Amino acid sequence: MDLNKAMMIGNIVNDPEMRTTPNGQNVTSFRVATNRRWKNQATGEYNEDSQFHSIVAWGKLAEICSQYMSKGQKVYIEGRIATRSWDDAQTGQKRYMTEIVAENAIMLGQKRDGNAGGSYSKPAAPAAAPQENNAQIPSPEQIPTINVDDQDEIRVEDIPF
Repeated sequence: MDLNKAMMIGNIVNDPEMRTTPNGQNVTSFRVATNRRWKNQATGEYNEDSQFHSIVAWGKLAEICSQYMSKGQKVYIEGRIATRSWDDAQTGQKRYMTEIVAENAIMLGQKRDGNAGGSYSKPAAPAAAPQENNAQIPSPEQIPTINVDDQDEIRVEDIPF
């Protein structure tokens, strides 16, 4: 089993820019800066390092990022790391770019209209219609209880779930 997961909290460096691919898919790209601060044990002074990450969002998440996120806003991004390559038309050399393909985004700062931030997760199946949740919440009378006296032992078979 493999795992490719990136999670970060940082500030958006530039306004997200949405474009549409030739096949009609929306894609939004922007950069997020993350900072790390540590104390140098030898000198006692604090050091800081900033990293800049390229973020790409597709489909509905791309639309949401483009519409509600803006430069300077604090954001949580969750996704996978991907590296793409292409041939540079000017130099003929192979070029590479590593980016985070966003699957979840939570706006932690203020949105453009001044309201508190919100979140949006990429749908599990973009082409699928929303599924209705038909699960019924049981009433308190329908929930089984386990009565345990000081002498009784709890057995796994007694647990109702």
